[in-house]
Amino acid sequence: MNDLMIEAHGLGKRFGETVALDGIDLEVPTGAILGVLGPNGAGKSTAVRILTTLATPDAGWARVAGHDVVREARAVQRKIGVTAQDATIDEVLTGRQNLVMVGRLGGLRRGDARARAVELLDRFDLTDAADRVLKGYSGGMRRRLDLAAGLMTRPPVLFLDEPTTGLDPISRARMWGVIRELIADGVTLLLTTQYLDEADELADRIVVIDHGHVIANGTAADLKAQTGGARLEVTLSEPHPAAAATLDPFVAGAVHVSHDGRRLRAPVRSAGGLATTIVRALDGAGITVDDVEVHQPSLDDVFFALTGTPVEGDPAAPAAPDADLEVTPR
Repeated sequence: MNDLMIEAHGLGKRFGETVALDGIDLEVPTGAILGVLGPNGAGKSTAVRILTTLATPDAGWARVAGHDVVREARAVQRKIGVTAQDATIDEVLTGRQNLVMVGRLGGLRRGDARARAVELLDRFDLTDAADRVLKGYSGGMRRRLDLAAGLMTRPPVLFLDEPTTGLDPISRARMWGVIRELIADGVTLLLTTQYLDEADELADRIVVIDHGHVIANGTAADLKAQTGGARLEVTLSEPHPAAAATLDPFVAGAVHVSHDGRRLRAPVRSAGGLATTIVRALDGAGITVDDVEVHQPSLDDVFFALTGTPVEGDPAAPAAPDADLEVTPR
């Protein structure tokens, strides 16, 4: 039995001369979260529009909750909830009125829609603001209400398009908690995000799309391993001509030395006690050390390595490599 709630194979889409998607494959098992990352214009939104029946593919096929997104679009629509980046709720209505309206449009009876609205307002900590018009809502409250609206009909599949963009850290953390609760309830999620820490924190698997192609697909740990492992950073009290050679037995690549000779960097295979071993080796060579750090790879490193571009708007996006570092051949 196929336990995939979202599957797409060979999806292609063109807009005139522009190729938005060029044969991408996606799979999301029941109750899992797939994180979709990519630079602006990579094709993420086009893929979501096809999967939510808002656009038709020029090539390939896709199924959501067992239904073909083209031939069975109405059946797909009854199985999904969509939370767009731009809130689709009505600002002149109250929070309660918005939820009831969405429920009624989704086919719920008036009484059922009202009862479901009460349930979701409580779950998303919006009961006190239920009868206030949206103009008085904060950004975090609006995003929570928009997510609640997507859940009014209890869809088994939910598409979240950058659900925490523009939120403060506390609101983001609260949204993360809500998303974890949804997974605990058995909901299947496809999450697009521009925050790499969000994908790292929430997604079971991550797909990176660039120029309409899937260029990486795996768990966060899988993708981090592709960057070549951890990175050693050593800061010396003063330059020493033997420092790079002393590090050579412990590193897995070229040692980069800053122009002032005090900072050295190199890829390493992470091992317990490595920093202590490095300090002892340098001390034995008469080299005084200010600091030694071993940095594990992050999704920021992965994304930058794959695309050469930090994610737009990611507050933790990696900086470009230091211009003042020289490579010391091994």
